[in-house]
Amino acid sequence: MPYLHGIRIQENPTSVPTPVANEAGVPVVFGTAPINLAADPANASNKLFLCNTYAEAVEALGYSEDYDSYTLCQAMDAFFKAFGVGPVVFCNVLDPAKAAHKEALTTTSLTVANGQAKINEVGVIASSLVLKNGSTALVKDTDYTLEYDEEGKVIITVITSGVTTITVDSGGKLKPSGVTASDVVGAINSSTGVYTGIQLVDKVYPQFSLTPSLLLAPGWSHIPAVGLALAEKCDGISGLFKAECVVDIDCTSSGATKYTDVAQKKLDSGFAQEHMICLWPQVKYAGKKMAFSAIYAAMACYTDASNDNVPSVSPSNRAIRISAAVLADGTEVLLDQPQANELNGVGVVTALNLNGWKAWGNNTAAYPDTTDPKDRWIACRRFFSWWGNSFITTYMEKVDNPANYRLIESIVDSENVRANSLVSTGKCAGLRMVYSKDDNPIGNVIDGKIVFRQYLAPYTPAEDILNILEFDPSMIEAALGGE
Repeated sequence: MPYLHGIRIQENPTSVPTPVANEAGVPVVFGTAPINLAADPANASNKLFLCNTYAEAVEALGYSEDYDSYTLCQAMDAFFKAFGVGPVVFCNVLDPAKAAHKEALTTTSLTVANGQAKINEVGVIASSLVLKNGSTALVKDTDYTLEYDEEGKVIITVITSGVTTITVDSGGKLKPSGVTASDVVGAINSSTGVYTGIQLVDKVYPQFSLTPSLLLAPGWSHIPAVGLALAEKCDGISGLFKAECVVDIDCTSSGATKYTDVAQKKLDSGFAQEHMICLWPQVKYAGKKMAFSAIYAAMACYTDASNDNVPSVSPSNRAIRISAAVLADGTEVLLDQPQANELNGVGVVTALNLNGWKAWGNNTAAYPDTTDPKDRWIACRRFFSWWGNSFITTYMEKVDNPANYRLIESIVDSENVRANSLVSTGKCAGLRMVYSKDDNPIGNVIDGKIVFRQYLAPYTPAEDILNILEFDPSMIEAALGGE
């Protein structure tokens, strides 16, 4: 180490701030990641990773700014950089053990300069490399070491002297283009019991003791098979819980390229479920195209965290921290309010520039076919799911206790106390629980069944505010009439 005398500085890379903790449920994101850059690439496919920070996500799954190839990176940026909110559960479905998800390297020969050589390809799977010096096989960590640079390319540092040329005898790299919608949807293997893809949402609670709140697959959910698979999993997660899914409407050349095309594309895709939030088009964040679902879900979680972790506030008219709304080919979309409202009228949320970009829309995908406020309004639907999930997790410990008055009273009183706190802070208009003998005939009680009724009234959004202006001549007369 050199002898130091004087004054100097050192610059470190900008760190991502510690995220705000969202306790209203955990978002679960499905897609692809550059797992060759992960800490343990061999165990990064079709596994759930609970990440509280950007650093944890990068360590578990790797990171690349190629959003099209590695769709989970969109959500990493949206949650941890744009909104600074966590935790998030990620699931990568890119699996190099599948032949379709891997391809051979094209590089065959490397020149060593200053003790190093570089494989000028991305996605290289380090463990697959077989390197030689002439006909002599080189041994990792004896003859050379490997590391990835900032672009995700492999740097080979030669330890053994005299090596000037390296032959790449064999090696593979990730092929994200080989991943299909079926891989994202996943399956449950009846023989092995192994879950893959979106089916793994059922394992979130058993693994982490957290209830899913929003399900999304940015870069994939515009494909009807994926969007509908997300919606199908929203009701009865782990046999217990409810959640909402955030899906994108296709805005590629074969999809909706004009706002007037959106209603038909939504209909053709079959997107009409009450647990579904539909978005159009894509957006641009930090100069890169991103699925709207990634930034919207992050904003919704941030809104919840800012509201005492209660999802009672509508995500509509909230800043989404983007620079533009775009189609899949990058063409900018600039809607006026009547056009955006037309999309809202068919159950689609869009992006509107109101002195800054905002999410615009309060209706779930079930609207206009469904007008029940519980299932129509996004804020109300999310409140019902959240409250039901919290009831299950709170009172699960009381299952199998004696079905006596003390049990009934403790649940009713506890719920009403909890409800009163939300009402007093303006989180909802009213909320109460009752136990009725009419709902609980003695035969049912003897059979081990107890029924409660709970009445919820989350506030609906003030979607249409009207101020009627009228000219009043009497005011002129009063001002100028004198005595």
